[in-house]
Amino acid sequence: MYNFRTDLALERRDLYNKAHNIEKDIDGIETEEEKINDSLIISRVKVTNKQGEEAIGKPQGNYITIDVKNLKIAQNDEIQQASEAVTKELKVLIEKHINMEEPILVVGLGNIYVTPDALGPKVINEIDITRHLLHYMPEVLEKGTREVSAISPGVLGTTGIETLEILKGIVDNVKPKLVIVIDALASRSIERISSSVQLADTGIVPGAGVDNARKELTQNTLGVPVIAMGIPTVVEAATIAADSLTLFIKTAQEKGESNEFLNKLQEEDKYAIIKEILAPEEYNFIVTPKEIDSLIEKMKDIVARGINFAVN
Repeated sequence: MYNFRTDLALERRDLYNKAHNIEKDIDGIETEEEKINDSLIISRVKVTNKQGEEAIGKPQGNYITIDVKNLKIAQNDEIQQASEAVTKELKVLIEKHINMEEPILVVGLGNIYVTPDALGPKVINEIDITRHLLHYMPEVLEKGTREVSAISPGVLGTTGIETLEILKGIVDNVKPKLVIVIDALASRSIERISSSVQLADTGIVPGAGVDNARKELTQNTLGVPVIAMGIPTVVEAATIAADSLTLFIKTAQEKGESNEFLNKLQEEDKYAIIKEILAPEEYNFIVTPKEIDSLIEKMKDIVARGINFAVN
């Protein structure tokens, strides 16, 4: 299978098509795009059969990517608009699996002390929890309020316990009808770092994008449907070098400096070439932008607001 090194189904589809010189979707992959405005685009990828699974290495299901452009300078109204898009898409996925009043467990994966990996725990702090109120003070809530509980289980390195083991115990006792898992992802695009949200109704394999895969969190392992929400927060050094080289080639060509070498370089998979050079020297670091603190705070707000309005 093609070495994608990204958690985003949309990027995997694009990389597969480029590697095989395909312009349209193959059998097993369906893609559509909706442009909300110049700074907000929604892409939907649906994997429908085994051929689609094998092509992009993602199980059959729905994958929605919400790209938020210029997040670094986004104001509150733009963040609110992005969260409304998350709400709309998440609501559609939830309603495919459970009804409006069935209980939901929200899980924030990651390490609160490592900023690029802190998205999940930060979102959990903003979720509107209702389970305890429904159990002990039901009179303070409106009739028909959904039961929502939340947990941030930490990481294997600090707990010594696989996330699946923790969540299996919680699911067996709390008995939610659906689990929403939030995690940091890896991308093959600098532009998408902390500027995209992926939603998928197929569950998640934590750490897969950075070759640190843990046990999968899916309906097969937890016994209930699992919706995964992720934000790309890191890329490989090879990706940065490849993207920078692409910009260099484009600029050179625009200035009329194009030659046979530049044209050939433009057509080749620069990522694979650069990774081949960096990997033996252990220089292919996983990196994150210097503005990651601010970006995580904005994406935390987008995801938390999106969940709160979708589940209640």
